[in-house]
Parts: sequence; structure tokens; C-alpha cells
Amino acid sequence: MTELFDAMPAGTPDVPVRLRERLATAAERAGILDVAYRTVDTPVGSLLLAATPAGLVRVVYATSGHDAALADLAGRVSPRILHAPARLDAVARQLEEYFTGRRRAFDVPLDLRLASGFRRSVLAHLAEIGYGRTESYAQVATAAGSPRAVRAVGTACATNPVPVVLPCHRVVRADGSSGGYVGGTAAKQTLLSLETP
Repeated sequence: MTELFDAMPAGTPDVPVRLRERLATAAERAGILDVAYRTVDTPVGSLLLAATPAGLVRVVYATSGHDAALADLAGRVSPRILHAPARLDAVARQLEEYFTGRRRAFDVPLDLRLASGFRRSVLAHLAEIGYGRTESYAQVATAAGSPRAVRAVGTACATNPVPVVLPCHRVVRADGSSGGYVGGTAAKQTLLSLETP
């Protein structure tokens, strides 16, 4: 089958937007679009969103490298990747609502194939940490079924494939300090401040 990997940003002069849209629509109809992606601008920088037919599979901060993330998805999910923003309209809309204070929880299908085992258990628990609340790494380890796996919780948060949507930013150190974050400490602070009444 034709490889549809396309890592060029939307609006690249040599590929008109209308042609991209027609290609995305045709690929979707033919069932050969395995991963659709788009970017959105947010208060924490540009986020790459990627989805499979099963759901949102990646949210990537610019600091992590959007092109590198697309290449990783090509190797781990499918090389049939295309800039197809329409498939991610609902996610983009919910992110905009979240960042403007009109949404406290996300309601989009997720494809968590990039996580397994204990990491998957941690991700499942992250969705239960309510807006404006935080939990320590130790509390998350206990909730995920392995009270001594505090460092593993840190690793699970650092490799969370869908940050912001699954709120690993709400996991903090036992002393209440923020700790590390995949998007950087400034992004974590912005997200925590956004959720503070």
C-alpha cells in the first residue's frame, strides 16, 4: 500500500491546503489512514495531537519534537500517517475549552497501545485525579496497586502518551513541590495554576 507518512507542517507552500484535505478525506474513506495528526497552539506551547481510528494516541509538546514523535508513531503504530486535522477537531475543541476554563475533564476516546503493564495502571488512575487536585507519586503508586513503585510512577508519568488529557501534571512530590514533567516545569506550573481556584 502507498505510504502516507507526511511530516510536513500544514500550510507548506508546495502542498496546498485543499489538496491535503482531499488527500486526507480520500485516505479516510479508503481505510488507509492509520494515524491522523494536527497541531494546536495553547498556553503551554504548540501541542501535536495524533489519533488512530480507536482514539487519541499521542499528545506531544514541542520541546519533545513533533517530527521525532511522528517518526516514532510511524515505527510503533503505522507509517500511514497524514496531516488530517478534521479527525482531531473534538480533541482540539476540548483542549481549547480546558485552557479557557470551560472544561474540567476530557471526554474523548483514547488509544493507549503505547503503554502497558504497570504504566497502563498508572494512566488509568490519572483520569481519577480530579481537576484542581493533586496526588503524590506514592499515592498514585498505592492506587495503581504497587505501593513501593514510586519511581515507576515517575517513569509512567514521564512516558504518558497523552499528557494534559490524562493529567500527569497533577502528580507531585510528597512535599508538595511539582517535580518533573514531560512538557517542562514551566508547563506543569501553568497547568496547575490554571486549575487552582
